[in-house]
Amino acid sequence: MSIRTKLGLSLVALSLASTAFAADAPKPARIRGDIVSLTGDTLTVHRKSGDTVKVTLKADTPVAALKNIKLQDIKPGSFVGTAATTGTDGKLTATEVLVFPEAARGTGEGHYAWDLGPKSSMTNANVDQVVQGTSGRDLKLSYKGGNNSVTVPENVPVVTFAPATRDDLKAGKQVFVVATPNGSDYAAQRVVVEKDGVKPPM
Repeated sequence: MSIRTKLGLSLVALSLASTAFAADAPKPARIRGDIVSLTGDTLTVHRKSGDTVKVTLKADTPVAALKNIKLQDIKPGSFVGTAATTGTDGKLTATEVLVFPEAARGTGEGHYAWDLGPKSSMTNANVDQVVQGTSGRDLKLSYKGGNNSVTVPENVPVVTFAPATRDDLKAGKQVFVVATPNGSDYAAQRVVVEKDGVKPPM
């Protein structure tokens, strides 16, 4: 991968993390669904919630994709963002793990509520320790103001960022869009699009 591409991905990661995963940022809208069309600067998305919305893109709106990596690729010292659910025993079980590029270390750091269902949370943190458990791997995480442990089952998506452009915004592809509400429509801040069969799990 060229240095230019690496720098571009790092910038996308930083800007995406600062809005999509930041606990103290103004709450954006998170749009998850399938692309209906891209006409000019208007992206039409059929959301998983059942409605269809229009999202305006600017010329410089960052677009990124994801690629699968292995659970074994998460090492002590990695900086990750993991969505998880809290069980009746109070323990966290991951539903996805995003490994950030080193340049994005520290962005969105913390543990806070997420919107992937009841008792859903997001933790952006440093991996202090990886322990093999009976139900997967347990990540011992630390962040400013706290720490926790998240179990990552073997079947949970583990991803990192990959290059993408507007040309990848094709009908039928899944997207995760961080956007600013604008009346009944939205203005995109960042877009993560399905590419090479890897769908945004966040």
